[in-house]
Amino acid sequence: MGTSVQVTPLCGVYNENPLSYLVSIDGFNFLIDCGWNDHFDPSLLQPLSRVASTVDAVLLSHPDTLHLGALPYAAKHLGLAAPVFSTEPVYRLGLLTMYDQYLSRKQVSEFDLFTLDDIDSAFQNVTRLTNAQHHHLTGKGEGIVISPHVAGHLLGGTVWKITKDGEDVIYAVDFNHRKEKHLNGINQSSFVRPAVLITDAYNALNNQPYRRQKDREFTETIKKTLRSQGNVLLPVDTAGRVLELLQILESCWNEESLPFPIYFLTYVASSTIDYVKSFLEWMSDAMAKSFETTRDNAFILKRVKLLVNKSELDNAPEGPKVVLASMASLEAGFSHDIFVEWATDAKNLVLFTERAQFGTLARMLQADPPPKAVKVTMSKRIPLVGEELIAYEEEQNRIKKEEALKASLIKEEELKTSHGADVSMSDPLVIDTSNAKSLPDVAPRGGGCRDILIDGFTPPSTSVAPMFPFYENNSEWDDFGEVINPDDYVIKDEDMNQGAMLVGGDMDGKIDEASASLILDSRPSKVVSSELTVPVKCSLIYMDFEGRSDARSVKSILSHMAPLKLVLVHGTAEATEHLKQHCLKHVCPHVYAPQLEETIDVTSDLCAYKVQLSEKLMSNIIFKKLGENEIAWFDSDVGKTEDEMLSLLPCSTPAPPHKPILVGDLKMADFKQFLADNGVQVEFAGGALRCGEYVTIRKVGDASHKGGGAGSQQIVIEGPACEDYYKIREYLYSHFYLL
Repeated sequence: MGTSVQVTPLCGVYNENPLSYLVSIDGFNFLIDCGWNDHFDPSLLQPLSRVASTVDAVLLSHPDTLHLGALPYAAKHLGLAAPVFSTEPVYRLGLLTMYDQYLSRKQVSEFDLFTLDDIDSAFQNVTRLTNAQHHHLTGKGEGIVISPHVAGHLLGGTVWKITKDGEDVIYAVDFNHRKEKHLNGINQSSFVRPAVLITDAYNALNNQPYRRQKDREFTETIKKTLRSQGNVLLPVDTAGRVLELLQILESCWNEESLPFPIYFLTYVASSTIDYVKSFLEWMSDAMAKSFETTRDNAFILKRVKLLVNKSELDNAPEGPKVVLASMASLEAGFSHDIFVEWATDAKNLVLFTERAQFGTLARMLQADPPPKAVKVTMSKRIPLVGEELIAYEEEQNRIKKEEALKASLIKEEELKTSHGADVSMSDPLVIDTSNAKSLPDVAPRGGGCRDILIDGFTPPSTSVAPMFPFYENNSEWDDFGEVINPDDYVIKDEDMNQGAMLVGGDMDGKIDEASASLILDSRPSKVVSSELTVPVKCSLIYMDFEGRSDARSVKSILSHMAPLKLVLVHGTAEATEHLKQHCLKHVCPHVYAPQLEETIDVTSDLCAYKVQLSEKLMSNIIFKKLGENEIAWFDSDVGKTEDEMLSLLPCSTPAPPHKPILVGDLKMADFKQFLADNGVQVEFAGGALRCGEYVTIRKVGDASHKGGGAGSQQIVIEGPACEDYYKIREYLYSHFYLL
């Protein structure tokens, strides 16, 4: 049998709930994603609570709440103590996302599910990997290799490849094949024929227009509102898709020199952009190339002003403006308050760029038709004054006195216990009255003093010796003096981060200065709430800028990957069932869509053997480089080593000849560019590539043939036997490896 693989969904199947899945590979338990929603409902985490203590490693794929929002809570309350792996942007931007979530809720409620310290503690265990880095696990995970690959959805977003004994388990959710302004798309060629592919059905029923068309409609809609003297609100996430929106707006404003201000408002806006500036190697090739040639960082935003406090927005000049504010769900954060203020004006626009989570205010407003009025809760934290402040201070003083009294009693009891145990053994000032007569006439000086002090009564067993506390110094010494431990003088990273957190605004700070002052504000306060009915007179528009591949592209990509077994998660019941039926017909015969907490066994049917290549055989093999790997064709006999391991030996008899094999996957668009660079006139016509006047190249065969993938296609070159034909054929062969 192949590598044992079991998949258990803990959240996010047959619905659009947060993502969290337990994947067991030969007994090693991976928790892939640890998401929560904007309601922060602990009941969603009950399945996770039952297995958290058995998790051996956590893999995070994206830096948003749906993929990592439950990590601090799980680490504090559910016993999740496994090491965590992610890319650097997922770690940094995920940390800022959780800060923003906490600060947004702390201002409107007595939020106590986790604290900023809990967030820091949870992210302290994160091991950051670079793109395509192979990380070999040790201990229980010996033999397992994990590597992150570009997903194309969010900055640092990851498709995880887990390899064991030559078999790949791919976790690819929320991926995007399209190149965007700041991100490259997924590299499909890295994931061909995996043993198991876990992917989502989120967009299985949705198709999208071309990117340029979307971008144009997006900016035209915003400009139309602004020119009508209206304001535009874009509810966005903290550090995810908002980065693409900022680039689109920045580019449009620069090209057209528009006078309208743009504001990016979150509790960590400045820190977010500061970190993003340093992640150019994770961005699109176009941005990296632009930086190399002009030294212009695309995220030095000249048209966008960063705000971390709503009072800054309130003090901004009057007039039409664009505000990108968190949270996208409108459940909390600055976007909630701005919506309540702007919803009553028909000239204003609320532009949603992603499907909101179920049960949120944003999802309600995205309904067709939208509601004419909505009930909202307006909450605000205000300082205590007057009698409330006096009562609060009295209560705090009472609590402090009780704690001090309790601490002193505990300390006194500990002192009595410790001295009671030592007093009769080693203290020279305590006299054993039962042996008083046998004491020598000349007693130690201390003993004599003790005789005077206790003359006339017998000291209790718990008495404390009348001397200053003395602690013996057991330090080690060498020829140079006392031996020290250098680790005692090293400033830990978390201590430095705690100090840097108060600085804010630069690359070393985690939280912006205004947010830090908010955290350090220790004045007694309370939350006051009121219910409002808000008439919705403003325009409400939804445009898909989620950055996920649409239905047509997902089906094509799955056919190209051609997994042996496919597991579908995260999508509505209708979308999941639709994609499942399509994949059964066109991708592979083994398609699974498990229910919540249902464990499915997707162990490969292939038999894998570990073999050793003998030195004699290796010396006669000529390898050829193919991407990240080296390939070769050889014939051999199978034998055994002294320790009974299978070994491949040189053939004892001459091997029969084999037909030459061309290895590779030709992309017609890339080959077209290659021919054009070499002076060949080339164009696409009728699904084929016309090269010069006489030669045509086309792909034939069904790319979606069951289990076939890209290998089921043939490349046909047609044309008369002329100089152009042989030259183009030579170019074509150069894109393959001949074995």
